[in-house]
Amino acid sequence: MQKNNLVLAAVTGLLLAAGWPIYGIPLLLFVAFVPLIIAEKKIRLSNKRRKGVKVLLAAYLSFLLWNFITTWWLWYSTAFGMFFAILVNSLLMALVFLIYHHVARRLPEKIYLLFLPLIWIAFEKFHLNWAFSWPWLNLGNAFSEYTSWIQWYEYTGTFGGSLWIWVVNIGLFKVYENYHSTKNKKALSTGIAKNILIITIPIISSYIILTNYEEPKEHVDIVLLQPNVDPYLEKFKKGNTNTKTATELIKLAQESIKPETDFIIAPETALAEDSPIDKFNFSQEKLILQSILREYPNTNVLTGIASYRFYRQEERPNKFANKTPKGNWIDFYNAALLINRTDSTQFYIKSKLVVGVETFPFRSVLEPLLGDIMLDLGGTVSARSTQKERAVFTSSDKKYKAAPVICYESIYGEFVTGYIKKDADFLAIITNDAWWDESQGHKQHLSYARLRAIETRRSIARSANTGISALINQKGDILKSLAYGKKGSIEGTISVNTKKTFYVIYGDYIARIAILISILIVLYAFAIKRTTKKSSLPPVK
Repeated sequence: MQKNNLVLAAVTGLLLAAGWPIYGIPLLLFVAFVPLIIAEKKIRLSNKRRKGVKVLLAAYLSFLLWNFITTWWLWYSTAFGMFFAILVNSLLMALVFLIYHHVARRLPEKIYLLFLPLIWIAFEKFHLNWAFSWPWLNLGNAFSEYTSWIQWYEYTGTFGGSLWIWVVNIGLFKVYENYHSTKNKKALSTGIAKNILIITIPIISSYIILTNYEEPKEHVDIVLLQPNVDPYLEKFKKGNTNTKTATELIKLAQESIKPETDFIIAPETALAEDSPIDKFNFSQEKLILQSILREYPNTNVLTGIASYRFYRQEERPNKFANKTPKGNWIDFYNAALLINRTDSTQFYIKSKLVVGVETFPFRSVLEPLLGDIMLDLGGTVSARSTQKERAVFTSSDKKYKAAPVICYESIYGEFVTGYIKKDADFLAIITNDAWWDESQGHKQHLSYARLRAIETRRSIARSANTGISALINQKGDILKSLAYGKKGSIEGTISVNTKKTFYVIYGDYIARIAILISILIVLYAFAIKRTTKKSSLPPVK
């Protein structure tokens, strides 16, 4: 019996992996959880002891397979990080299933089958916001290569996709259960047909939206730069100064720039030599970048920069600051900046940081116990500081507002809406995807960006140091791209938009509703348990 349950669990893991982008077939996800739900029920109704442990092990096997097959490429950046992410993320997912198991032992089927998708969505929302955030495998991301199916994400965000997957899985589980108990083939056919409709109706709706959606006619002219600098061997190496890099960026831009070019966009930390953020306006690299404005005065230059701010004081200025050997404090920034013909430089500081690379979770508790265990990714080893709110960059002629989305931030749907609420009319994603070599990592990262285009109905100009630089329209279609490992530039136009979608206005409302109902169901389940125990006591004589 236990072996059969483990086989069912393994099937779930393999189906989830086989449905994942960029080469997966997402239709498999609509049935992927059914084997694991069956295994859990078999364990729950068995006479075996330690049922919770058996459910946890079965679920862990499922999610370990899924995590490993889809995110093994983390190995290229750090072996420790890969094992930590895969083992811990699989455990968290398995714990969600364990909570479902305990609720299912106390409540009727109609309630606990409602609870399962809700608690999973609540977990996905939690995984977007806590210190060890890793939402790479949130279910709604699975349709990133099938954007024609999910144009309705402008109303629901990716949580609409997560809910869609779960509704069909629960429906097919009920069909299986009914057939298992009655052997009624007509009911089986009817049940399968109903669930096929649940799959096809959103897809048909999406095609209707896609057919009728028209992008605004106003457009912005973009030049994307892809320097293709190896982050391990070249980018952070001594001698690779910001002035040298700025000169190379200008040379790349001159290959494609035109008089009508509005923005030149260079990748994350293109200016990789740490420099004081308060002195950038007086730096040689700014003068070099501005040199192109003499011939193209209406152009705006957007690039990434590694920077810092030094504090000559003994007290820690903020929770992100790093202590220097002399006892003072320093903030490190992964930032974006915009320069144009105006005197001022516009800055934005990356605020969704990569765990263990740019941020030290629960630092006040863990640092005294573990010391400084920041992971080394080609020279980036200190905790980075953030800013509270999103910022947008305004062009010199005030016509356009760009959202400077830095790398990992593009994974977070509601987070990106913060730029749109600041009136950004297109997304400028700057990234460095070379950490993962020629693997699924950088391809998935590009693919997920397409979801942000649909959710916000904003075109995307994506510049990668190396990875895949691309222009993406508001429907999530890739218009132009430059392949991994290629040095060069892309010139093109994308539409701008000022309207705010339903999702931009209301954000992750599906997840918030799921959290609320999940809490109520858990409280009800434990209240039922207490009531049962009290009622079983003998009457007082």
